[in-house]
Amino acid sequence: MKRVLLLSFFIFLFSLPALLAQERFTVTGKVLDSASQQPLKGASVFCQNTTFGVITNNEGEFSISLPKGGYDLVVSFTGYQSGEQRINASNTEPLFIQLIPKDNSMESVTIAGSNEVPDGWNKYGSFFKEQFFGTTINSRECELENPEALRFFYSKKRNRLKVLAKEELRIVNRALGYKIRYGMDSLSYEYGTKISTFSGYPFYETMNGTPEEEALWEKNRKKAYMGSKLHFMRSWHAKTIEEEGFVLEQVTNQDAREFESARLPEYYDTSFYFKDSGVVEILLPGKFRIKYYKELPDPAFVKFYKLPPHIRVQLTVLDILDDFVIEENGYWWEQADLINTGYWSYERIADAVPYDYNPQRE
Repeated sequence: MKRVLLLSFFIFLFSLPALLAQERFTVTGKVLDSASQQPLKGASVFCQNTTFGVITNNEGEFSISLPKGGYDLVVSFTGYQSGEQRINASNTEPLFIQLIPKDNSMESVTIAGSNEVPDGWNKYGSFFKEQFFGTTINSRECELENPEALRFFYSKKRNRLKVLAKEELRIVNRALGYKIRYGMDSLSYEYGTKISTFSGYPFYETMNGTPEEEALWEKNRKKAYMGSKLHFMRSWHAKTIEEEGFVLEQVTNQDAREFESARLPEYYDTSFYFKDSGVVEILLPGKFRIKYYKELPDPAFVKFYKLPPHIRVQLTVLDILDDFVIEENGYWWEQADLINTGYWSYERIADAVPYDYNPQRE
C-alpha cells in the first residue's frame, strides 16, 4: 500500500508542471461599430504574436480560451481601424470593443502629397525582405505571398525609407512551419544610422506536414527560441537566468566607445524584482548586456558587427527605459520601454516563435 501511495506521489510531482502549464482563462466580449453601435459579424479577434484567434458571431460576440499569462488582444475588421487591448487572467468581465471606421478621404489626400516610390517593390523588395525577415538561414525559407500590398516612401530630406501596407501581409515560414498574418504599422530604415525598426500585429498558424517535416520544424523552432528575448523573459520570471544559459551584466561606462559591463550580483534582488500573483515587476532602468552561452552566434552576425571570430556567445544590449512587467508566459509590457540591439535585433521575423510556443522536452 505504501509503495502504491509513494508511486502516486511521484507521478503527481512529475505531472504538476504540465498541469500548471495547462491553467487557462477565458475572455469574452462584443465588437461594435463605434458610430452605429451595431455588432460587427466576422471581425477577427486574436492575441498578437500567438496562434490564438477567433471570429465574432452574428451578434458580434466572441469567446477565447488562453493559457495563463499576458496578451495583446487585437480586433480587426475590413474598413475599420484595428483595436487593441492588453489582457490577462484578471479580465473577468466581458469586453466591449468599439471599432472606428477608416477615413478613406484623408488617405487619398496623404497619397496625393506623398513621396511614394513608383514600382517600389522592384527597387526595394529585396532590401525590405532583409530588414523584415532578417538575413539568417531561416530567412531564405520565408515567402511574402502578397508583395503588392506594400507601399514604399523615400524621403531625401530625412534620408529615410518608410514602408506601409495596404492590407495584412501573408507570410509563409517554411523553416519554422508557420503561416503568419502580419498587420504591419510601418517599417522604417534610417540610412544615416543604418537602423531599421518595424511594428505590427503578427498572428501565427501552425502548418501541417509530414512527420519528417514536423520534426524538422520543431528542431528549428527550438533553436530559434533558445537565447531569444522570449526565452530570456521567461527565465527572469522563473528565476532561472543562469540555469538557462544567460548572463545579465550592467553597463558601467555608457559614454565610452567600448563600454564596460559588470555582472549583476543578484538577478532577483527585491530592491528591483517584485513578484506578486504570478506577475513580475522589474524596476531597473539602465543599459545592460545579455550574453547567451548555450548556442554559438551566427557567423554572419559576427562578421556584420566586426566581432572577434572566436566569440562563443550571443551578445545583446538592452536599454531599459522604465519599469516593466513580465507575465507568466513571458509576455512583457510596456514593450516600447525595452530597446534592444545586437543579437535580438539581428534575428527578425524569420526566427520568431509565438508566445504560446514551448519547446518539447527531450
